[in-house]
Amino acid sequence: MIKMNNVVKKFGKNTVLTDVTFEAKEKEIFGLLGPSGSGKTTIINILTSQLNANGGNFERGATLLETGLMLDADGLYVRLNCIENLNIFADIYGIPRKKSIEALRNVGLEEAAKKSVNALSKGMRQRLALARAILHEPKVLFLDEPTSALDPATAKGIHKLIRKLCDNGTTVFLTTHNMEEAVSLCNNVALLHKGKIVEKGAPAEICERYKAFKTLPDLEAVFIKLTGVELE
Repeated sequence: MIKMNNVVKKFGKNTVLTDVTFEAKEKEIFGLLGPSGSGKTTIINILTSQLNANGGNFERGATLLETGLMLDADGLYVRLNCIENLNIFADIYGIPRKKSIEALRNVGLEEAAKKSVNALSKGMRQRLALARAILHEPKVLFLDEPTSALDPATAKGIHKLIRKLCDNGTTVFLTTHNMEEAVSLCNNVALLHKGKIVEKGAPAEICERYKAFKTLPDLEAVFIKLTGVELE
């Protein structure tokens, strides 16, 4: 479904991705794990055709209209309210506007439908951006740090929604530096350090390959062993 083969990306003389290769299977939750600055967002930008690679090739497995995207820069219209933001995209996608309130309900924002984006907390804005990303029931969904600004209870609800989307046929590609989130959600992961994939596979299988680590939360310890770097 989603593939990268030996992808290289440079900004001037600075190489930010080196021979990145991985595969996310159809209808699974795939996690790209690494600290800030490791190249996670650059990979999403290439996969969604916002950046061109300098080498290698990739497959996204869906057209842009079949793709949902939630980035750290949410791009919301701050002078409009929540439902107006979603209605704009419902019209673009050619879907009924009633889908907008359904999307707000799915992320727990139904009661804030008429609230201005300017008046939302960061966590509420993040949920609105997620509602926009799932509005058209995408075939492939890219999520960049989807729960980074959310409280634990809200994050748990978002995790439940992500699993439901996957069960209904959406392939989910998410980036995170939260190993517990990765272990809880992901079927397979790739560990990224300084633009290079240092390990990949199912979380349990990765831990099994490093016999010193006995439990799934120790996936972070595996990362530290491989890179010498703690996740932030």
